[in-house]
Amino acid sequence: MGGDRPKQYLELNGRPVLCHTLERFHEATSIDAIILVTDAPSIDTVRRTFLNSPSFPKVKWVVKGGEKRQDSVLAGLKTVPAGAEIVAVHDGVRPFIEPSVIDKGVEIAGQYGACIVAIPVKDTIKRADSMGRIVETVERAGLWRAQTPQTFKFETLEMAMNQAMAEGFYGTDEAMLVERLGHDICIIQGDERNIKITTPDDLLMARTFVHKS
Repeated sequence: MGGDRPKQYLELNGRPVLCHTLERFHEATSIDAIILVTDAPSIDTVRRTFLNSPSFPKVKWVVKGGEKRQDSVLAGLKTVPAGAEIVAVHDGVRPFIEPSVIDKGVEIAGQYGACIVAIPVKDTIKRADSMGRIVETVERAGLWRAQTPQTFKFETLEMAMNQAMAEGFYGTDEAMLVERLGHDICIIQGDERNIKITTPDDLLMARTFVHKS
């Protein structure tokens, strides 16, 4: 993205992207508490802004993240209070997740142990070699683009995370770690609007979504 601010604190309709994301989780009836995992330089500001805020009463903890996504998720997981049954991991820069989808993910994870939000692949997918030459056209039937939240029974994600860390394995998402346990993971269909804001073009698209809503 560039610039001197982390993406989740960039302005979207006059407020940080993260505020929009948090609002969706406050609207989800299945979410009891929120743990914010943030970068070390921002932690004091985030604590002042969100802890004990009447606008975000579900935010109960703000913790420092790690070098990689998986390290940050582990930091958040270690903060989950005893007795919690379900955990949902979500990117702070996905501000358009529907609360009903969050609730559905919690419901399905409660029944089957693991659930992610994803959307079917629509484009034709090509596999290329290191020289940029097409090797094959991949059959897109059954292919999905993973989004977040990714929702799990606490003990399922904890076991998957601990095993991955013990083996020095880093996955690209939490579902990959749970897959390594041989655990089934359910998919619920997400929304094309549930974008992850990672580039300037993404931010422009997000501003368009806000103005149309």
